[in-house]
Amino acid sequence: MDQALLTFQNQLSQEVLVFYTTDFCYKCVYQHLVTVKPNNGTDSAVISTKFTLTVQVESQTRNDTFCRWSQTYGEGGLYTVWIHMSEAYGDPSCTYAVDKTPNNVYLPLLVAALFMVIIALLYIGAPFIYSRCCTSKCVKTICCQGSRYSMDHVGEQAFEAEPDTTDPKPRRLCSLDTFRGFALTVMVFVNYGGGGYWFFQHAPWNGLTVADLVMPWFVFIIGTSVVFALRSMQRRGVSRLQLLRKITWRTAVLMMLGFCFLNYSPRDGPLSLSWLRFPGVLQRLGFTYFVLSLLQTFWGQKEIPLRTNHWWSPVQDVVLYWQQWLIIILLETLWLCITLLMPVPNCPTGYLGAGGVGDNGLYPNCTGGAAGYIDRWMFGDNMYRYPTCKEMYQTTQPFDPEGVLGTINSIVMGFLGMQAGKIIIFYKGRSLHILCRFLVWAVILGISAAILTKCTQDGGFIPVNKNLWDEFYLRICWPLSPGLLLPVQLGDAQSGESLGVALSKPMGNCTLGNHCLLSVQEEVLSQNIN
Repeated sequence: MDQALLTFQNQLSQEVLVFYTTDFCYKCVYQHLVTVKPNNGTDSAVISTKFTLTVQVESQTRNDTFCRWSQTYGEGGLYTVWIHMSEAYGDPSCTYAVDKTPNNVYLPLLVAALFMVIIALLYIGAPFIYSRCCTSKCVKTICCQGSRYSMDHVGEQAFEAEPDTTDPKPRRLCSLDTFRGFALTVMVFVNYGGGGYWFFQHAPWNGLTVADLVMPWFVFIIGTSVVFALRSMQRRGVSRLQLLRKITWRTAVLMMLGFCFLNYSPRDGPLSLSWLRFPGVLQRLGFTYFVLSLLQTFWGQKEIPLRTNHWWSPVQDVVLYWQQWLIIILLETLWLCITLLMPVPNCPTGYLGAGGVGDNGLYPNCTGGAAGYIDRWMFGDNMYRYPTCKEMYQTTQPFDPEGVLGTINSIVMGFLGMQAGKIIIFYKGRSLHILCRFLVWAVILGISAAILTKCTQDGGFIPVNKNLWDEFYLRICWPLSPGLLLPVQLGDAQSGESLGVALSKPMGNCTLGNHCLLSVQEEVLSQNIN
């Protein structure tokens, strides 16, 4: 999967060296691919088809470069390169040919998309088909079948139909459950390989894929949920001490579950400090939830009346929470200062690269800059040993994408989720106002993200990077989160329920339980396969 065969035929009288690099690898040193013997010597290599490759053919002494080209190869394709003397110029040159046409790996995606469109059309068209096929006479006949029931039974029905006088349960925000279920569905698909497509896998270092969006979606959802849940409890008169107990207990459960599912496996035997991993996804989510809940507990608003007689009324959903914003600004300033100003031994200050063969191989042991250095100092080897950059950048240092420094921006991302929740509460029942507020925030964050990155993946002030949870990552993921939440929120205000809501909502009602069950299932499947 994601591989092709590249064959070289050397018709020169001297041995040649073939090197390669991938365009996705930022400023990477060329890596040796094959050495081809002279006089019709042949050699082959299996190459990756995920990204565009730049191949370079050099003389044995590496003083001369005979040819260089960039090509995106197809999965399952067979390619041949002839290295020969050019008849026109008398210099060494290369001729490229396709021996076998690669497979169309995107055909399954097209079929799956077509299938989902058909299902959606059937779901939408079902009421219309029903109304056309089932006449009013048929409906009347069916409805009148109840006339044969006895009066006693009718009395029972009337008794059962009496209104319930008990207090109704608090209504859940269905749109949030649906968004949560959608995120969990994408997470399951990604964790089980994503069909082998590179864009359903995490980016090697800089860059953004579908898989990189799942984690910030969950953080965003946590922030939105905190606003609704704690505000509801505060309005019911729950004391601050009770809230703190509940928050602390939930945080401890989340972090303990994360530690256990991350480190325990029956095939690994008893826990050993030599291979334990302390940072993890649930640990970060738990700590993020704890900080956000503290912000809402101490500086949240029980009642939020709309104010129209102040100059700051258009931004009252920000002004009324100025204490929270002050803390978040201080946290983000702390992240920037540590990331860009903290000196790291044998590394340039403010380094944000992957190390290894990246950046022309000048900083091989500087993976992650200050973020990686802090994690290695705190956890030693008890962190993730196989970062996404390991294969492409050939790094040797461990790096954990759920490390300490990135947790700061995780809190900031969750707080932006809280802001989305406040907007929904402030403008409840006014969908157009919610849409406008979300659009304003999306434009502001999107423009700032474009400035930070200079609209490039690697060449901006701050690159596009999920591993570091950097500034751009926050600014681009926030607009994508309400961008998915808003259509469901608008649909939630209507009487009907869409097909996506019907399919995603059940998974979103109990995300933690589903996550634990999926972890157990993955472990069982791994044991059976082994």
